[in-house]
Amino acid sequence: MNRTLARTPMALLCTAVALLLLATACSSDPSDDDADGPDTPRPTATPSPSHSSTTTPKPSAPATPSPSPSGSAPAKPWQPKPGTAWQWQLNGRVQDGPDVPVYDIDGFENTAADVAKLHGQGRKAICYINAGAWENFRPDKGDFPAAVLGENNGWEGERWLDIRQIDVLRPLMERRFDMCKQKGFDAVEPDLMDGYANKTGFPLTAADQLAYNRMLSGIAHARGLAVGLKNDLQQIPELVPDFEFAVNEQCAQYDECAKLTPFVKADKAVFHVEYELPTKDFCAESDKLGLSSMRKNLKLDVWRQPC
Repeated sequence: MNRTLARTPMALLCTAVALLLLATACSSDPSDDDADGPDTPRPTATPSPSHSSTTTPKPSAPATPSPSPSGSAPAKPWQPKPGTAWQWQLNGRVQDGPDVPVYDIDGFENTAADVAKLHGQGRKAICYINAGAWENFRPDKGDFPAAVLGENNGWEGERWLDIRQIDVLRPLMERRFDMCKQKGFDAVEPDLMDGYANKTGFPLTAADQLAYNRMLSGIAHARGLAVGLKNDLQQIPELVPDFEFAVNEQCAQYDECAKLTPFVKADKAVFHVEYELPTKDFCAESDKLGLSSMRKNLKLDVWRQPC
């Protein structure tokens, strides 16, 4: 059965009218695509240069270090060279002493003016802080919770810290490193970085010490500060890349100075002191190894006897 309806004359007339209207619409201005609205031109969208769909994406840039507390990228830390002469005075505020390029002084007891004076004399300043033990004579002593305090470390008023509790100790050390930065120091000497090898009251492991020492290095570098590894001879091979220099006490007395050679081979200074041996007993070896050696009083006052 044929389902197509027969075309009548009226239907043909309607078809013709429809075709005429269609032709009229096709011949009209193509911009007039809104039959009811005015013929106002549409604005042309111009994509922002940073969001243009035709811009080829750039490859991701390499990761950069976290910015310093001031918001700017941290500066490259100072790097002392082997054989650099130094002074180490932790007894009170810095005093006029030897004409050497590096002074290692107490971070709490010295002021920004003291550091500026050293800089004015063409010297670098290292900020001494205790990172491995609590001290009852420091202004931030109340910030350390009792849970992180261990056994006495042999010095009056000091107790070992539980370095496993990094989440607790990190902000406390950050504030101390911030103090060093704000006073204008070039570097930090964190003391007592080998608690795992001592009787601290905590079951510290070598892995705990590596993690803590690397945390300290990271805090310093985020602030553009150089940082030294204090003693901890057994872990030197693992930690040389994380530190700009080493500070050692009595390696000659205990026949351990050769363990510091990885720093010298990496072109990094080793600042070394002896308290009991006369210079004639250690300077020849120190010179051969490239150490920056001297004899000091145990109280670390101004007096020094360099090699």
